[in-house]
Amino acid sequence: MPTTPTAPATASATAAAQDPYLWLEEVQGERALNWARERNAQSQSVLEAVPGFADTKAKLLAVLDNKSQIPTIVRRGAYVENFWRDATNKRGLWRRTTLEEYRKAEPKWETLIDLDALATAEKENWVWSSADCLAPDYTRCMVSLSRGGADATVVREYDLVKREFVAGGFSLPEAKSQVDWLDADTLLVGTDFGPVSMTKSGYARVIKQWKRGTPLAQATVLFEGAEADVSSFATVDHTPGFKRVVVGHSTDFFNTENFVLQGGKLVRLDIPSDAALSWQRDWAFLQLKSDLVVGKTTYVSGSMLAIKWDALLRGERNFDVVFAPTATRSLGRDGIAMTRDYLLLDILDNVAGRLEEVRFDKGAWVRRTVDAPFPGKLGTKSLHDASVKDDPLANAYVLNYADFLTPDSLYLGQAGSDKRELLKSRPKFFEADGMRAEQLFATSKDGTRVPYFVVWPKGTKTDGSNPTILYGYGGYQISMQPSYSGLYGNAWFNKGGVLVVANIRGGGEFGPQWHTSATKANKQRSYDDFAAVAEDLIARKITSPKHLGIYGGSNGGLLVGAVMVQRPELFGAVLCAVPLLDMKRYHLLLAGNSWMAEYGDPDKADEWAWISKYSPYQNMKAGVKYPKVLFTTSTRDDRVHPAHARKMAARMLEQGHSVLYYENIEGGHGGAADNSQRAQLQALQFAFMWKALSGN
Repeated sequence: MPTTPTAPATASATAAAQDPYLWLEEVQGERALNWARERNAQSQSVLEAVPGFADTKAKLLAVLDNKSQIPTIVRRGAYVENFWRDATNKRGLWRRTTLEEYRKAEPKWETLIDLDALATAEKENWVWSSADCLAPDYTRCMVSLSRGGADATVVREYDLVKREFVAGGFSLPEAKSQVDWLDADTLLVGTDFGPVSMTKSGYARVIKQWKRGTPLAQATVLFEGAEADVSSFATVDHTPGFKRVVVGHSTDFFNTENFVLQGGKLVRLDIPSDAALSWQRDWAFLQLKSDLVVGKTTYVSGSMLAIKWDALLRGERNFDVVFAPTATRSLGRDGIAMTRDYLLLDILDNVAGRLEEVRFDKGAWVRRTVDAPFPGKLGTKSLHDASVKDDPLANAYVLNYADFLTPDSLYLGQAGSDKRELLKSRPKFFEADGMRAEQLFATSKDGTRVPYFVVWPKGTKTDGSNPTILYGYGGYQISMQPSYSGLYGNAWFNKGGVLVVANIRGGGEFGPQWHTSATKANKQRSYDDFAAVAEDLIARKITSPKHLGIYGGSNGGLLVGAVMVQRPELFGAVLCAVPLLDMKRYHLLLAGNSWMAEYGDPDKADEWAWISKYSPYQNMKAGVKYPKVLFTTSTRDDRVHPAHARKMAARMLEQGHSVLYYENIEGGHGGAADNSQRAQLQALQFAFMWKALSGN
């Protein structure tokens, strides 16, 4: 994949006449970059002059660099691994320690890769992506690094014993690749092999088997998907006695075909394409996204089903129901963790986290609710390493809990018991005494009750004068749950700002149907829900239009862009980050083709008919009073094209609207490549919101 995409060849002279800003789609075009630099300079001059900007930025950086943050861990064999950034290690350290050492207040870590030193030595702006290590020894890893934080990565083989990249080892140039180890001398690889080897979305279409010591060009084809697919993939389970290779392709963002390699042939699994497949030893599990009818039995959408792996391969359909949803209880999109003997289910109960254990015992699945903290957000990760024989941590897991006012706590638990050991606690970054958080409900245009959370600073009154940020996402079955933010604490709550988090349709707060009820032709429901929450905040006098700002990123950037255009009278400010905005051309730009299952195909007249009604870029008008707007994006975002934000800002400026724009050269879809860049970006964002909404 080219590292600097230009405007697609499909842009005709007619399109250019209709859109005078196509030149801003040239990511690294000098004219486009100069335009971005000019906008950056203007925005920084305005926002860095906001009183307290430097102090806020310093506080944000101190939170991000704080060495008492909880190091998140992944277990591999005898070690737990972590990737860490702080003031000294701006690019970061890939490091490891033992669980016993991790328990200590100040554990000793072994550095595996010092990314700052590597970037300096190789004169590259490396940003960490991931490491895939071969079980059970974990001495060889495929390390993925990106330039500037892009999704596309360079993949290189690394020797953990020698602490060096392997000379003449496996290596892939920059692309949106995917790799997994088949054995010590064989990789399963999806990458840019040349013409037509990638999908229109920019991901791997072809999976090949690559032998050590042979050129990549000689790798043999294992699987080929279609160019119209989102991507193809291969994954290898190295569990002794249960080794399996699963290969497949995502035909769109929500549908996947899975195949199992048996006797050198790929055998298709006869399961619903929209069901999420997982497995553990001799069991297979399906998380349903739509109803499944088997004979006279209907398994409802949102259920988790279990079946013996071999029975599934034989075509049997004698499923056990491991979890069934209710009107208010659902399984999170990634709501299952597996120990050797238990399933750990992360359940949303009116958007708050519950934890349940399920175990197959004496021919039946036995369920138990775990006595865990409530009502915030729970996150569970198994520590079981299936490749380790007689694993001493076979049923161990870590549990993270946080809510809006309670810093994260990480516990070590054992499935089958409510006893937990506190491993780590995140520092308190702001004074929460006198603050409160509550859940309220708004009524949307069609009568649907939409929940939302309000975080109240100390001393807040319902007089309509509170500077308020309303945050939302509303897409891809992603749920917005309570979380602790030292950044909001220091830059917003401490100044008296209110935070509201909306649980609108399109998300996953109440299962798959909450998502699918606001996709394609019904996407407008997300925007109606968000506007309803805004109206409810105003009716309750929590805030008022001139003090209400909305914030969203990516799909959430589309959300706030659409609602800004449709209901400008409700808001005083809009913060629109790494957004989709030109929905006429989104499918032609970078990974946009992969999202048509969410929005529809604008090249089809009947689907453009509904998309065109909310696409912000096409609906922006001169002569309308819109809220103040700040667009933020990244030149290195190779997922959502920066042209969305560029073109929208340019059109609004042409029409005479109040617009600020900031484009970080690095950062990828996250918007920043290190903590310093993150602090600068968020200080600009908070300064914009405070200046626009506080009246100061």
